[in-house]
Amino acid sequence: MELSTNQKGGVAELMIASAAAQLGIGVLKPLTDGERYDLIFDMRPGLVRVQCKWAVRQGSVIIVRCQSSRRTANGFLARGYTSDEVDAIVAYCAELRECYFLPISLLDGRRQIYLRLSPAKNNQSRGVNFAVDYQLGAIAQLGERLSGTQEVAGSSPASSTTKAAHNGRLFS
Repeated sequence: MELSTNQKGGVAELMIASAAAQLGIGVLKPLTDGERYDLIFDMRPGLVRVQCKWAVRQGSVIIVRCQSSRRTANGFLARGYTSDEVDAIVAYCAELRECYFLPISLLDGRRQIYLRLSPAKNNQSRGVNFAVDYQLGAIAQLGERLSGTQEVAGSSPASSTTKAAHNGRLFS
């Protein structure tokens, strides 16, 4: 059975909330609709407004659409996200069962972003976003990406960090 767009969004939101909770991140859900974000991550001490997205894999690339669409009298209206509305997009790729944290600064003006699972055939790396660098499990880098500092908490590799290593130390 093929899931509808709304069902995919619901699954993505649930999987992202679960992944964040397993990392020790507080997850809050707005009580009312109408906000551009779906969840709030409590990073202790900071709060992060998160828009949840369903991502698809095409070969060695994960495609994350960074916009919302709605039907109007004149057809579909697509609208991107701004830093006034969300702090990050977190995408869930069902095929890989993985979540990717994308700070809004990375998405400025983009309608979609590609995350590479392997190096490009021409070995180009400049301007390439590697999926491994944005895995939600690489939580030690989350504070760096949101605050813009070069200091990170936790251990190395980043994906090996635990809840105890992060409490209250992700933001400057």
